Amino acid sequence: MKVIVVVFSIACSFLIISCDNSKTDQTSAVKNESQTELKISAKAIEGFKYDDYALSNEGQDLVNGWEKYQELSIQINYLKKADLSFFNSDKKLLTDFISDLNENVPERLQTNSITSRVLIVETKLLKLNENLTISNITTETKLSSIKEVLVAFSNLIFQINWKLEFDVYNKIEAE
Repeated sequence: MKVIVVVFSIACSFLIISCDNSKTDQTSAVKNESQTELKISAKAIEGFKYDDYALSNEGQDLVNGWEKYQELSIQINYLKKADLSFFNSDKKLLTDFISDLNENVPERLQTNSITSRVLIVETKLLKLNENLTISNITTETKLSSIKEVLVAFSNLIFQINWKLEFDVYNKIEAE
């Protein structure tokens, strides 16, 4: 009789231990699934909800001579495809790029509103660089920083378009 109780106790112990392991395995599987869902990919970046503006024809003509803007626009398009090489490069290269971007703004676009938008883009670029180069930053935070850069650049484009449109309305004279 004592043998049956001992065997039954051992069987229950193994059952409890094996149930506990399966919960741990399920928890690990859920963690792995959530980590794979939060990879930086073009699909994740396409899922961002923000207003993405395009330059007007007049705006495109105006920024054609603004070489660093053109380069930034190309890098933003790469960023939308999840190519982070420019943004997680050496900080010195990024700061040099940003200073060149600020120095070469076309004279017609040197207004407070556009200068502030360029400054915001600069801030978001540096923040993204920091978040991409520090290893203990979560993927969710990195994706949030990418979205902030895209929104800041889109707002710069909007501000350029708005300024050029405002200039046209100021030229109209009453008859």
